[in-house]
Amino acid sequence: MLRFLSTLIQLSILAAITSCKYDSLAPVNPGGKNINLTNITLDNRSLSYLYSNTSVTPVVTLIFSEPIAHQSAQDYIAWSGTTGSVSINMTFSNHDSVITITPVSDLKYLNTYFLQINSQLTSTTKKIFGATATIKIITTVDPAPKFSVISDTALVDLVQKQTLKYFYDFGHPDSGMARERNSSGDIVTTGGSGFGIMAMIAGIKRGFILRPDGIARFNKIISFLEKADRFHGAWPHWINGKTGKTIPFSNNDNGADLVETAFMTEGLLSLRQYLTPSDTVGNNLIKRINKLWEAIEWDWFRQNNQNVLYWHWSPDKAWIMNMPITGWDEALIVYVLAAASPTHSIPAQVYQQGWAMNGNIKNGKKFYGHDLPLGQDYGGPLFFTHYSFLGFDPHTQDQYANYWTQNTNHALINHDYCVANPRNFGGYSDESWGLTASDNPNGYNAQSPTNDNGTISPTAAISSMPYTPAESMKAIKYFYYTLGDHMWGQYGFYDAFNISSGWTATSTLAIDQGPIVVMIENYRSQLLWKLFMSAPEVQAAKTKLGFN
Repeated sequence: MLRFLSTLIQLSILAAITSCKYDSLAPVNPGGKNINLTNITLDNRSLSYLYSNTSVTPVVTLIFSEPIAHQSAQDYIAWSGTTGSVSINMTFSNHDSVITITPVSDLKYLNTYFLQINSQLTSTTKKIFGATATIKIITTVDPAPKFSVISDTALVDLVQKQTLKYFYDFGHPDSGMARERNSSGDIVTTGGSGFGIMAMIAGIKRGFILRPDGIARFNKIISFLEKADRFHGAWPHWINGKTGKTIPFSNNDNGADLVETAFMTEGLLSLRQYLTPSDTVGNNLIKRINKLWEAIEWDWFRQNNQNVLYWHWSPDKAWIMNMPITGWDEALIVYVLAAASPTHSIPAQVYQQGWAMNGNIKNGKKFYGHDLPLGQDYGGPLFFTHYSFLGFDPHTQDQYANYWTQNTNHALINHDYCVANPRNFGGYSDESWGLTASDNPNGYNAQSPTNDNGTISPTAAISSMPYTPAESMKAIKYFYYTLGDHMWGQYGFYDAFNISSGWTATSTLAIDQGPIVVMIENYRSQLLWKLFMSAPEVQAAKTKLGFN
């Protein structure tokens, strides 16, 4: 695919005759009563709903069944953009039945324009068009660098430092927790805050945060967690950052969320291992973390001693969500921590039968030449390789997989799929890749090779840096230098972009920003892997579950 971000030109003809809309590439107004628009080309390519690599000086050709009156064309064919009308040149050929249109001045990069043919367009024989056709044009990304080129090391430093601001500068003022997203107000997220704890540890190591300031923030978060709603020791997905009360994630999800709790615990245990026991403040925090950790009733979430863990429990609706936690996805860490618990541990068969489904977790196929040991075809969204492995070092294996192979090949499959770009989306290339859960033009979804809508999220490629360092570095450079005017903001990269829709997010999400900081640090120093894996309970759980 194109090395530079391909353009998208999406042409859709919305034609209506007596209230009927055309949703195919059929000519507008077939028949004899009206003018028939028989074809449209843009830069010599025939009509399609998706064009790529179109310049900011496009040439549009309209082919009609009748000669068009020149004055009528000037009156009833118009080009407009988000900032107003666009001056155009028109030339006529083939006895005035073909009109070639070009903008007088270059269009703006990565902007949306509309070329409209009004229903009153008239032929020289006094026939009218009788419908309205609108051609939507989305121009390409400007390939020029948006920022001065710096060294790769300086760029990686900058990405970590800027992204960390989401958690440290934008953390909730009362609780210190991470807001769900940059527009969430008082909604803080349990799992994303666990990621934020790990990110701030990395920030202290890199000198982005002074250690005393970081310790003060950790104390604020732990104080909040001690008072916030818990259910059998587990926190809810969303919490009010002022009051500590549960904010329902959905109608029936208004209590414990064991997966979010695991992500928080991953951060807390990493912090515990980072703190200095001989230091008075550090020792106090260690004791309080242990109390929170030991209060989580992992075994209770077996729902009457089944050999599987359940994701949710509600104080008034009990197990109504009824969602078992089974592999392969982002939740391996739940079973590791449940096995590691010093007070509410699960036996190994819960992992074997529940998570691994007695071996049905396996895949074993090849995709783009890469073996995929586990999970769905093509691997699924890339956050599967990130969330559990912010702390749990994937340089390990059990009877089901070598987890370094699993995660590396999953990332390579995702990269190679974007390079192959079988659905011909704009913007996919060797340096612009990464499908995962993120915002998209229509809301939020878990993008993957089997659920691809043209949306790329920077966290996917960047957080895969331990697995794909060269490919991830290319992506960082592209997102920053080429897309930086649209994608770089106060808290690092915005959540996602979709060139085929001419859309870039203005959002940042805790669960996407956190892995960027943490996984870059794991690539650079393995800091969070070393901390989390140094916990004696985690080492005992590895042995118990059969990891080596």
